[in-house]
Amino acid sequence: MKRGLLAGVVAGGLTVGAVAFFNLPEAESRDQPQTSGPAETAEVTRETLIDRESHDGTLGHGDTATVTARGAGTITALPVGGAVITRGKSLYRLDNKPVPLLYGALPAYRTLRPGVEGADVLQFEKNLRALGYQGFTVDDEYTSATAEAVEDWQDDLGRAETGRVAADQIAYAEAPVRVDSLSVERGAVVQPGTELFKTTGTSMVATVGLEVDDQRLARRGAAVDVEMPDGSTARGRIADVETVVEPGEGNESDSTRIDVTVAFTKPPKDLDEAAVTVDFVSSKRPDVLTVPVPALLALAEGGYGLQIVEAGGTRIVAVKTGLFADGRVEVSGGGLQAGQKVGMPS
Repeated sequence: MKRGLLAGVVAGGLTVGAVAFFNLPEAESRDQPQTSGPAETAEVTRETLIDRESHDGTLGHGDTATVTARGAGTITALPVGGAVITRGKSLYRLDNKPVPLLYGALPAYRTLRPGVEGADVLQFEKNLRALGYQGFTVDDEYTSATAEAVEDWQDDLGRAETGRVAADQIAYAEAPVRVDSLSVERGAVVQPGTELFKTTGTSMVATVGLEVDDQRLARRGAAVDVEMPDGSTARGRIADVETVVEPGEGNESDSTRIDVTVAFTKPPKDLDEAAVTVDFVSSKRPDVLTVPVPALLALAEGGYGLQIVEAGGTRIVAVKTGLFADGRVEVSGGGLQAGQKVGMPS
């Protein structure tokens, strides 16, 4: 849900859209300098003006993935919820034989044996070398030297030393995984493809669902601030943006949303799932002159002005407005300079 904000849209140096002024004070004539000064003044400041939009999000471990049985048999061991499984460690045991996790994007789909070549061989051999096994060349060819290293690995796993690796003996993920929830119990009799448990990534992330109209905020790599339940703020960057279409029920139309995943610069500790607020940058104007919004005056001839306070009195100058944010407004024209004083109408 979008929270309250003050926002402006810069177009040709003028502000268009979401800012409305009610009972804006009118300026006195600009023709004559005024000798009496205002009771309160503010300073013209040069700064980077940033307009933010806040959206509700959720702190957690991100989307889940499903681990399925690679073969038929009885599940004799399962991990516990919340466990982190890294390369070489067992995801589960089928008929009391471990199915280890390896890293890679390509799923295991065939038996690897001497004479086999391909990208899946290279991916497997990289893992075998990372696990400390030597005596073979890491390339896309499964040789007799690879088979000898595999036999050593199989011996360490407690498997038959065949020198071959069947597709149901290993499973791949792109990185370590965290066990989110179990789908079966130990002792279950399963077939290939049976869902065993769900996993997530190991790092905490914040996820936000945006409306399509807010897609401009979802810029991959953009910096954001995340307000935590305890009131602290954590820095993050948009790591992933996904368009999700949900089918409508009955006669309802399909709905579309933008799912944003935020990765933290410094992951929060001692937190699990929680509600957070993500502050996106809507607009940014670097190195501009700004004044408090209440300093603006409505000119009789139209537009806005400021009451410049200087030695000997005051004068009214017309200005152009740009971005409105955080109670200040970008202004230009009228010979404005940083450090000048402007009147604050009472």
